[in-house]
Amino acid sequence: MRTPSRPAEPGTAPTAADYYAVNRGGGLFSEALSQRIGARLAVFAYRNKLSPTVMTIGNLGIGCLTSFVVIATAGPVADGRVWSWLIGLIALVGWQLAYAFDCSDGQLARVTGQTSTAGGRLDVLCDVAVQSALVAAVSSVAMAQEPDTPAWLLAAFAATWMVNLVTSVMQTGSQAASMVTSRSLPIRTVKLVRDYGAVITLAGVLLTATPQWTVWFVALFTLINAGFLAASIAFTGRSALRG
Repeated sequence: MRTPSRPAEPGTAPTAADYYAVNRGGGLFSEALSQRIGARLAVFAYRNKLSPTVMTIGNLGIGCLTSFVVIATAGPVADGRVWSWLIGLIALVGWQLAYAFDCSDGQLARVTGQTSTAGGRLDVLCDVAVQSALVAAVSSVAMAQEPDTPAWLLAAFAATWMVNLVTSVMQTGSQAASMVTSRSLPIRTVKLVRDYGAVITLAGVLLTATPQWTVWFVALFTLINAGFLAASIAFTGRSALRG
């Protein structure tokens, strides 16, 4: 999402460091890789006079197209008619590139002063579309690899996956709060299980090397996200009761 910030000085071209300095984080992995790639993309966009909205649409297009490829080939990969490593590599690179575009749009908007309410809404809507497509892709692979995968598990996976996105949107404004505020390395390492950049990397590696384990990925992250949702409700409820 985009928040107002001071525009770049007139007549100067912002550097990758300038863009990275206003990144919105996302976790240890995202800050180390995804946000840095996003800063490079922001430099490219500025030089070629591309607006933040173009970068947002880039995230939408790349992310959804990548997931479509995974969905379309889930059956052939399970049957051994298509190389799993090839589709997995497409997923790994495509989802990461889409996320880097998602990182770049906000950086570009904040540094160049092109923030807008409509742009922020478009950003969130495209994130929902991309992550919905990703969930469908992972679920398709799980079902193709393990036809006996319970329908309720895939439904729970889809429902709880959006917890990260919803809580991210809520982490803005005067009501933003965090259950664990420490930024120590051990805490941030543990939080990698909720770092979107790290999670989609794990999904891509899994689809590349061992797609037959995808159902376990689905089960694990359903449990993690459901647990985080329950903890968030308890944390927020206690705060609300305290007034």
